[in-house]
Amino acid sequence: MNNIDPSESLSSPAPSKPDFSKLSESMKGPIDVRSLALTGLFIFATVYVLTVAQAVFLPIAIALVLSFLLAPFIRLLTKIWVPEALGAALVLFAVGGISAFAISQLAEPAVDWFAKAPDAFDAIEMKLQAVKDSVLHMNQATEMIEKVTALETGAPKRRLVELKGPSLGGTLIGITTEFLGSFIATIILLYFLLASGDLFLEKLVKVLPTFSDKKRAVQIVRDIEKSISTHLVTVTCINACLGTAIGFSMYFLGMPNPILWGVMGGILNFIPYAGSIVGIVIVTLAAALTFVQLGWIFLVGATYGILSALEGTLLTPMILGKRLTLNPVVVLLSVFLWGWIWGIPGALLAVPLVASFKIICDHVEPLASVGEFLGQ
Repeated sequence: MNNIDPSESLSSPAPSKPDFSKLSESMKGPIDVRSLALTGLFIFATVYVLTVAQAVFLPIAIALVLSFLLAPFIRLLTKIWVPEALGAALVLFAVGGISAFAISQLAEPAVDWFAKAPDAFDAIEMKLQAVKDSVLHMNQATEMIEKVTALETGAPKRRLVELKGPSLGGTLIGITTEFLGSFIATIILLYFLLASGDLFLEKLVKVLPTFSDKKRAVQIVRDIEKSISTHLVTVTCINACLGTAIGFSMYFLGMPNPILWGVMGGILNFIPYAGSIVGIVIVTLAAALTFVQLGWIFLVGATYGILSALEGTLLTPMILGKRLTLNPVVVLLSVFLWGWIWGIPGALLAVPLVASFKIICDHVEPLASVGEFLGQ
């Protein structure tokens, strides 16, 4: 199979910035209300379909993002005469082996901390006993007022009907089955995407009618692949450094299982903004179970927060610079939106999906204004 050489197809200079004077002139006319209404209905319908058909679209999205990340390794293997199918299998086995080893090493301490979670809440409850007593007195006073009111008005007693939901075991079995199905579908699709190489791009180039459209399609695909792979590799290295710093900090602060907290911090940092907040809450709860002094508990959470803030404000901007720079408000909204649609996997995929959409907008003239809005 002949691969497309991006140097031949992308020999022309990069497209110039869009001319927004034409856009401003076109906006002087009356606004088409029907067009706005149809666009809004299309967006709502798309969100609804993505939410309902999560089992179909989520594995596809994960496989596409991972294919952008792993495609350079496949090309590197093809340069040393390794077939693409064999190279894809080797890369997947290597990634799977490393992931399985990490999970096996961290599974036992993670399970122990999950088992200690109720004790952590009990410890926090004891430290906040004064507040709890005040709320309890208020509830008792409210109940007394309700009883007096019921006696005066002669209101009949209300019956409480308890609705039993599905059992915990059934819920866990359903979640596990759904996860395994999505995982297997993602791995199979990812393998065929990596093994096929540039097959789909070649088909797309053959279908497009004009040479300019063919060249633009190749440029968009190559830009998305290069930007997403570079971004993911760089962010992974940054998060590994952050996780290492968090692990050493937890070790010096006396927290048990510092490696677990370091790995957790590195993984959660893939979710912009929200991941740092979740990490601070988790380590603070773990510190409440470990230490007695409130000052030491807050010191653990503050250390985690300071390291995350330094990474977000100094390290990441210094390394990434202006490459693939997105509007922070757009990033936060996309995390909330995709997290609402697909849960935690959606929050992890939010930045790559928005970045890919921005690259497409930058290369398609009618969507240039949208790409400018998404950028910083």
